[in-house]
Amino acid sequence: MNRREFIAGGLAASVAAKAAPALAQSGPLTKIIFPFAAGGSGDMLCRQLAEYLPAALDRKFIVENRTGGDGLIGIRAVKGSAPDTSTVLVTTGPTMYLLPMVENEPSYDSAKDFVPVSQLARFEFVVAVSPSIGVTDFKQLVEWIKANPSKASYGVPSSGTIPHFTGWQLEKALGVSMTRVAYRGSAPILNDLIGGHLPICVTTLADTITQHRAGGIRIVAVSGPTRSPFLPDVPNLKEAGVDLVADGWYGMWLPAGSPPDFARKLSAAAAEILNRPDIKEKLNAVTLIPVGSTPEELTKALATDIAFWAPIVKATGYKITN
Repeated sequence: MNRREFIAGGLAASVAAKAAPALAQSGPLTKIIFPFAAGGSGDMLCRQLAEYLPAALDRKFIVENRTGGDGLIGIRAVKGSAPDTSTVLVTTGPTMYLLPMVENEPSYDSAKDFVPVSQLARFEFVVAVSPSIGVTDFKQLVEWIKANPSKASYGVPSSGTIPHFTGWQLEKALGVSMTRVAYRGSAPILNDLIGGHLPICVTTLADTITQHRAGGIRIVAVSGPTRSPFLPDVPNLKEAGVDLVADGWYGMWLPAGSPPDFARKLSAAAAEILNRPDIKEKLNAVTLIPVGSTPEELTKALATDIAFWAPIVKATGYKITN
């Protein structure tokens, strides 16, 4: 991808030359609002950007975890921020396009209320099972579900999410009815899978890969368009005979009215950072696949996912109250 046309004032050279972050960087302050808790892969992505962006843009960056409402609190905070380059939103693509679909009265319009910056990194979802049901691959899982319909429940980390709607699609594709159990995050799901209290889950690869490798649970399929580079021995759903793809990603936005020039400089800086071998290695370690796109490419990715998921979400009839 040719990024040179988006790089102003020797930006690429600046990032490459300053391998160490400018911790005491002077200049204005920009807050990266991340609408989820600290400690996960998305938070780590934000902190890598906050560490290295100052050297490229001559300003300080800090990460603020503004949690609540499945991402709504942080998104609303950025929507209501002044368009003066002091506030940046980093959140998942699914959060940006799914929440307006499931709210009775949408809190925001992703196209009108925000300025696109960059698609930052991709991540993957999985179908995983408890060892207690004796399943070793996806074919065996389908057989088990059809033989045990009363026991066929699956956990998701929250309602109104990609795992929720992926599970719904899976039921339709297999022609079976299962019981969806919404948890508060992936940690209690894993506890119940390991303990044999829950047979199946749909959640992120990042939250399950450690227990899969340790033998506490088994991932039987990934939901991406291809096999995961982190689990090359596990088929994706299409290979397993289910025509279903669900992909996740993180993106960066500014409040509406923010200067387009700043959005492009920020986009270019993020792309340069995400292309660094050491940053790629760190992100790969938490199962993130660095992207680094132009604002136009982010807009296209968002529009593609909206077109794909809108009819699925509508068909489920799922709504939340504001």
